[in-house]
Amino acid sequence: MKKIKDLRVLPRFEDGLSFIYIEHAKIEKESKSIVSYDKKGKTMIPIANISLLMLGPGTSITHNAIKTIAEVGCLIEWCGERGVRFYSEGHGKTRNSRNLLYQATLSVIPSLRLKVAKKMYITRFKEELDTTETIQTLRGKEGARIRKAYKEESERTGVPWHGRNYSRNNWMDADAINRALSTANSCLYGICHAAIVAAGFSSAIGFIHTGKQLSFVYDIADLYKTEITIPLAFEIVQKSERKLGTRVRYACRDYFYESRLLKRIIPDIQKVLYVEFTEDEISKYDIDPSIPAGLWDPNAGFIEGGLNYEPD
Repeated sequence: MKKIKDLRVLPRFEDGLSFIYIEHAKIEKESKSIVSYDKKGKTMIPIANISLLMLGPGTSITHNAIKTIAEVGCLIEWCGERGVRFYSEGHGKTRNSRNLLYQATLSVIPSLRLKVAKKMYITRFKEELDTTETIQTLRGKEGARIRKAYKEESERTGVPWHGRNYSRNNWMDADAINRALSTANSCLYGICHAAIVAAGFSSAIGFIHTGKQLSFVYDIADLYKTEITIPLAFEIVQKSERKLGTRVRYACRDYFYESRLLKRIIPDIQKVLYVEFTEDEISKYDIDPSIPAGLWDPNAGFIEGGLNYEPD
């Protein structure tokens, strides 16, 4: 498969401080950063060092604050209570569409999509798997792997496990471990989403998952669940079921940062999509986001935009 070069390695994203979730607060710009006001008072947010800002219910934000957040390349997500439902997003620092077009090409050519989907499944396993196996066989092995992970964590922590079961319409119908898993996975989806957008890919163009605006987010997040969110959720519930959502979010935030997860996500995207990254290759669209886009030509491929053209 032909490889392409990414527009940059995005060190600012890799060195970020994971994410912050805010609800029932007002967010404003102050100096060159932002502040959050809630019933506990005022909290300064070092937004230039944050990769993702998740805005939950009861949150209002000023135009100047949004502008400041966008300028530093922090992704904004508007989400539901506990971060479980996703409503809307901002955009990251990247302005070049090359990676997105490459991703789209992989997705619409069946042989290439199959190759990527198999790579995603195989990457999740520690042992070597035969690349000639069918996608159905790999899907079955993945299901068995996940069920084994739940069983092992239940035995390790003593938290009862009766299967993955939760109600989208009534959150409290689910038991504590299912609620903890949903919250932890939502945090993982958020940080993977931020990495995808930061690197110039589309969250919607999935290879295993399909049909939703977050399909590729689910593809990438599944690389980390058995390592991160499953054991973390069981450990949190083992300690206590009090303030479960808040404790899970804080634990995810700290673990993502301490384990340097952000440093892994973009290279892992590179690995499964067969993308070649080079250092400090900066697109003209990143230097000047307002520069006119190029024009597609059936013969030349790309011609400069912003000019007046006359037929030959």
